[in-house]
Amino acid sequence: MRKTAFLFDLDGTLTDSVYHNAMAWYEAFLTEERYVPVQQIHHRIGLSGDLIMDAFLRDLGIEVNESQQSRIQAQQQKKYQEMAHSIRPLPGAKELLQYLDKKHIPWAIASSGSKETVQRNLDCLDINMADICVVSRDEVSRGKPHPDIFEAAARKLDVCIEDSIVVGDSLWDMLSAKRAKALGVGLLCGGYSEDALQQAGTFRIYQDPADLLSHFDEVA
Repeated sequence: MRKTAFLFDLDGTLTDSVYHNAMAWYEAFLTEERYVPVQQIHHRIGLSGDLIMDAFLRDLGIEVNESQQSRIQAQQQKKYQEMAHSIRPLPGAKELLQYLDKKHIPWAIASSGSKETVQRNLDCLDINMADICVVSRDEVSRGKPHPDIFEAAARKLDVCIEDSIVVGDSLWDMLSAKRAKALGVGLLCGGYSEDALQQAGTFRIYQDPADLLSHFDEVA
């Protein structure tokens, strides 16, 4: 039998950590005396770190050499880890995952973050990375909006990506889902607008994991 699986983004989808990420990038750029408006950073959260840097350099006209880029990315990781203690689960996140387990519905986490960053997020969900199916940016050659992370997660679960439901908060998640021919379900709790998610091809949109759980029959 072909199984339906849920493939989750992490930041802004299960954990309230989007703005931690944005502020970490903001402060990291300041260490190299480069100012990037937080709003501009937020709209790129969900891309992998290397693609975020490329987007900043291209769209905002920021000039930094390779050495500075490396330092900025290292500072971003450091700043993020310093704020990680205040990350909290989004409403209904734990309950949604528990419900999937109860119903024996396979699920995985596919995150643009590094393994270390993913585990710090999982800590607030009381989950150990070794106990679940996780794919981090380290494990694939291309990050979102390429579909590689979600496709790798489906392979780990031994399910068809076309039968899977990608749950994310950003347009990058929805573009990845569309390119993977999976069904995209968007959550508004990461700060993206409903219009932005719809334009990216979202099938259904909910406020947060709790809202998705209460409307589970619409997508499962």
